Amino acid sequence: MTIARTATPSTARAINDRLALDLLLNRGPLTAPELRELTGLSRPTVADLLERLQRSGLVEPAGEREEVRRGPNARLYALVADRAHLGGLDVRSTGVSLVIADLTGRTLATAELSAGDGADTADLAARTVRTLHERAREVGAGDLHAVAVGAPGLVDPATGGLSASGKLPRWHVELLDALRAEPGTELILENEVNLAGIAEHRIGAARDRDTFVLLWLGHGVGASVVLDGRLRRGASGGTGEIGFLPVPGTGSLPSADGCEGGFHSLASSAAIRALADAHGLPVPEAATGVVAQAEAVVRAALTGGPAAADFLNALAERIAIGAAAVCAVLDPGCVVLGGEIGRAGGEVLAELVERRLAGLLPLRTEVRAGTAGGGAVLAGAVLTAGDAVRRELFGGTDRPTPVAVSGYVTERPGIPR
Repeated sequence: MTIARTATPSTARAINDRLALDLLLNRGPLTAPELRELTGLSRPTVADLLERLQRSGLVEPAGEREEVRRGPNARLYALVADRAHLGGLDVRSTGVSLVIADLTGRTLATAELSAGDGADTADLAARTVRTLHERAREVGAGDLHAVAVGAPGLVDPATGGLSASGKLPRWHVELLDALRAEPGTELILENEVNLAGIAEHRIGAARDRDTFVLLWLGHGVGASVVLDGRLRRGASGGTGEIGFLPVPGTGSLPSADGCEGGFHSLASSAAIRALADAHGLPVPEAATGVVAQAEAVVRAALTGGPAAADFLNALAERIAIGAAAVCAVLDPGCVVLGGEIGRAGGEVLAELVERRLAGLLPLRTEVRAGTAGGGAVLAGAVLTAGDAVRRELFGGTDRPTPVAVSGYVTERPGIPR
């Protein structure tokens, strides 16, 4: 790495330290010669930064490289993974999923809390915070440096406040208030589909794209927009609220008070469930809840007969209508299908949607199936919280570190979306 001539010694040290820390984070333990080769820094500079980072508690010796001749050149250095811990939450109307991770993004503990019915939600916020602390203590995490929360609704980019495009459950607000009151913990609030988009960009189907749109197909519909490598939120945090998008085929128009009559009425789980009924497709008895039913029908249709094929074609046509409107404005070149329905349809549904998009637009658009899994929101939360913690500890830059979430189970069997 070449340091500009105008850089002060302290600035150069900060840049070099961040460069080494990012390499240790992304590649795992490295020897001093490997760091020299990867950074282009001199032997004395690497020796100084390793000593400095060990004094700061960020780096520690981690054994020796077996294939290298024993001695100083074989000594491995690694990040101190328990130097900081972080949390991620996926908050839905049906409950909460949470994860505790270390500085490297490795999952240490998870938990699921169901909202249930009626009075079960009265203390859900308190139970969630209590569970977060219990799981952290169980893995020796102690206080969490940062917690990232994915929730439905609009997150104001200026204030960080949450407002609803529909009606938020009271316990959502109570939970956020309780987390904000946690001493020494940075709270990061983000729309849940945006977090899923971050996951698809960093560890999923859009890793090779700087510009793409994640089309979320779950209980409702939404989108995450990444342009030139940056997540776009809009003036009020409403970028991606495509459930309100007026589209043909719904028989009415959406309003400021509800998205019925918009794209939501074509591609939500309830709409897909009704579409399956119209094509005479049975819902598997084991599926409970409208999201699980829609997901199960789509999965079953992949191996069904002519009626199932007609259903998939009709579903792809509906999805393509909403996707075409987004692509005509943004021209992202790539659309990723996520959420329960996108995951269930996989490459087959993606190919059908791409084919229909090609007939609607002159803009070449690739459609891919999401690969970040059912835990995309939580994965995005861990990545986001990790970026915040590393900015605090590593310094030097505001850019996200290209790190994968390790040891993370991407399927979530507990809470339906």
